[in-house]
Amino acid sequence: MRTCLIVDDSKVIRKVARHILETMQFDVAEASDGKEALDHCSGTTPDVILLDWNMPVMSGMDFLRAYRSTVELPKAKVIFCTTENGVGHIKAAIDAGADEYVMKPFDRETLEAKLQIVGCL
Repeated sequence: MRTCLIVDDSKVIRKVARHILETMQFDVAEASDGKEALDHCSGTTPDVILLDWNMPVMSGMDFLRAYRSTVELPKAKVIFCTTENGVGHIKAAIDAGADEYVMKPFDRETLEAKLQIVGCL
């Protein structure tokens, strides 16, 4: 079964994303900030990570830089999932190692398309 780690400080977003992903046959784990996500990834490698930008403790960008700098392989595909929609934000995310970018709010079709793009569907 494919696995996904949802990293978002919003319980509502995690719940909505979990529901969508579970209907696509993903095994889903959750983290409420980047630090919690890094801790999770030290023990297991999900197939894909849905990552929020703005979170307490450790932001999505800080998580992504830390995660991509580790030497352990294989690495998960990372889809930034955020309200930050400026071209500068998108470029910064891609430059830091994000594989795709999706805007909140998102629906099943949008998320499914992004998962297909990164090869997780």
